[in-house]
Amino acid sequence: MRLLSKAALQTVLSSQKTLSLEGSRPFWGWLNAVFNKVDYERIKAVGPDRAAAEWLTRCGAKVRFQGFDRWQHDYNGLPTGPLGRYKIQGIDATDSCIMYKGFDHLDGLEHVEELKLNKSMYIEDACLERISTIENLQASLYKMEVVSCGNVTDKGIIALHKLRSLEHLYLSDLPGVVEKEKTVERLQTALPGLDIELDLV
Repeated sequence: MRLLSKAALQTVLSSQKTLSLEGSRPFWGWLNAVFNKVDYERIKAVGPDRAAAEWLTRCGAKVRFQGFDRWQHDYNGLPTGPLGRYKIQGIDATDSCIMYKGFDHLDGLEHVEELKLNKSMYIEDACLERISTIENLQASLYKMEVVSCGNVTDKGIIALHKLRSLEHLYLSDLPGVVEKEKTVERLQTALPGLDIELDLV
């Protein structure tokens, strides 16, 4: 059975006149929550990388597998093969609907080096705090972007200090970050080798 991606499903449903704009908002919130539900049996059956790739692409994000340059965004086009063959190395959650309740998918990922959280409406401080406590990500993640996430504040950015392998951090258009100098200083103190690029007003 083929599963429609969030983008494809939105296209289909938006063409149906029966759904008013007002009535569809609660529907999309419900649907996004469904897309983020963690199926622990699925993780056991197919492995953490495959299960996480399914979750991410279902929510409109992209993944890049170890040994590949191309970003994969099509749920139905995810590569198949022996269990554990494809390891996620990069995650691009730009314009996606990933939310905190789905973050248990990240626990078993051991090779993620790059993470982009751009224009992700459900990303909040709790999400960044959760990412920073995942031991595998503490060891592997070295490049990260947090851009145009309106629910992120200084608290969430400061929590990233636990990502001990982080080398590059790009922060842009984060209106919730108000104590920029103090926040950056705390990060730099905890991670002296971290290169922080700021585009904050």
